[in-house]
Amino acid sequence: MITVEDALNHILEKIVPLGLEKVSLLDALGRVLGEDIYARRNIPPKDNSAMDGYALRSQDTVGATGETPVILGVIEDIPAGHIPRKSVEPGTASRIMTGAPVPEGADAVIRMEDTEKDGQRVKVYAQTKQGQDIRYAGEDVKKGELVIPRGEIIRPAEVGMLAALGRSFIYIHQRPLVAILSTGDELDDIDEMPSPWKIISSNSYSLTAQVMDCGGIPLHIGIAKDTREDLIAKFRAALRADIIISSGGVSVGDYDLVKDIMEEVGNAMEFWRVAMRPGRPLAFGAMEGIPVFGLPGNPVSSMISFEQFIRPSILKMMGHKDLFRRTIKALLHEDIKKSKGVKHFVRAMVKYEEGMYTVSTTGEQGSGILKSMVRANGLIILPEDAASARKGDEVTVQLIDTSLAQTAQPGYP
Repeated sequence: MITVEDALNHILEKIVPLGLEKVSLLDALGRVLGEDIYARRNIPPKDNSAMDGYALRSQDTVGATGETPVILGVIEDIPAGHIPRKSVEPGTASRIMTGAPVPEGADAVIRMEDTEKDGQRVKVYAQTKQGQDIRYAGEDVKKGELVIPRGEIIRPAEVGMLAALGRSFIYIHQRPLVAILSTGDELDDIDEMPSPWKIISSNSYSLTAQVMDCGGIPLHIGIAKDTREDLIAKFRAALRADIIISSGGVSVGDYDLVKDIMEEVGNAMEFWRVAMRPGRPLAFGAMEGIPVFGLPGNPVSSMISFEQFIRPSILKMMGHKDLFRRTIKALLHEDIKKSKGVKHFVRAMVKYEEGMYTVSTTGEQGSGILKSMVRANGLIILPEDAASARKGDEVTVQLIDTSLAQTAQPGYP
């Protein structure tokens, strides 16, 4: 039996990032950039006004106050998007809108609120200084500058910058196609009339959701019956994927055939048991070079195994550098007993209250209690050598969703 850490390291050594694809700008949101982005021009391209006001010479405003304004002649209006036709000379100003190019001769902009229009003149009630309310060419980005390096995640800010740089298409890392199949004669699909002797194949859907949640593309292969022929057919159908996930059939029962079939179809089995609970009977190998994960059939075991091993693998395939869920320290609200020799992942409810994180279990921890995952936003991680954790202990918790990133109140200081 292999430790969780050894299993994870072994798996990630075998996973390599996928190639690049060219996609439209908005389709790149949330994905990993596969090229360095350099600026083709300055942003802004020309000096422009940061305010609605008047472009003028700062020296012409010396001594201006509310009681003794400076009066300048207005030589033109410059709306945003229009090119100035005249240069600002001593004693003159141009009325200018936000974003409009600053005319020759002007070295400052005074905002409209500090002026008063007087026919073809303007009264200026405040002094300006050189550069006031002017956005200079290249102030944001200079031509030739490396603006976004490869490996960065495309967020809304990056989308805006790429648009400003005129990049409607970019190269990003491909998303892996992840084949998902469930095994077992006891399973019915969600749309079938359920027999009282069978259960719905929820794993197919929870795993699909987990694949989608971390950016992969799910491929449903369906439910394989507990026969060699059906299992072989389903695994062969999965060979066009980048990752193959099978749930069920990897334990030690007479009908747990998945490990044997994986080898028969061309899998190099590398390990099949991990010192963890839930999720001990986990198989990993490669089938014609494609990573294959044989997950336990119990729904909680399947989901937790995915979190620990498959999610980081999918993220690595997509070019991500940060592969793992965040962990925190939290104060435990109850006693927990565990078996020595295996790492436990205990479904838990985490709260942030009175300046600290606290955590409680979701109740019954059986590997078939899917409700325990519904209630959980974290997993208490108890190390192999521990026999228990006590109320009041500080424990490590892996956060498994973003619920703690959102609050009901804005929290402004």
